[in-house]
Amino acid sequence: MSVQAKPTPNPNAMKFVLPARIFPKPLSFASTQEAAQHPLAAAIFALGGVYNVFMVQDFVTVNKLPNAPWEELLKPIQECIEDFLLSNL
Repeated sequence: MSVQAKPTPNPNAMKFVLPARIFPKPLSFASTQEAAQHPLAAAIFALGGVYNVFMVQDFVTVNKLPNAPWEELLKPIQECIEDFLLSNL
């Protein structure tokens, strides 16, 4: 399952494009507590350095803290999303 990371105009946000429409309605998580009930959001927040996860149809947007480098987050986020897709399809 291929997930593509695409930059956004916001340097602290990255859009992860999914191979198909997965989420029937928009979901937004602004804290670890809010994300606790959703396995993908919880896994992304568990990586650290993340302050918001937004899921809609065929993409996931992740907002990171300004001091968290994308170099350390990109691959782990992609792996979280791919694992979620494999276990939920």
